[in-house]
Amino acid sequence: MTLEVIRNIFAWCLVMNLAVLILWLLIYLIAKDWIYKIHGEWFKIPRETFNAVHYKSLGYFKMIVFVFNLVPYIAMHIVG
Repeated sequence: MTLEVIRNIFAWCLVMNLAVLILWLLIYLIAKDWIYKIHGEWFKIPRETFNAVHYKSLGYFKMIVFVFNLVPYIAMHIVG
């Protein structure tokens, strides 16, 4: 594998993970009540906890995407 191939892999991973992140955010913003209704039946959590869990999870996922996709992609551009 060449550096160019690995760089392209990281670029596509970044694009796909950002698409998942944006899709998750849009679905959460558009259908928040519906999602809460479904999860509320399963887990019996208050609305504040539900919102905090989604907010925290979106933040963690964004950090993971940046650390494991964006940073290596930028490093490979610097190196080669």
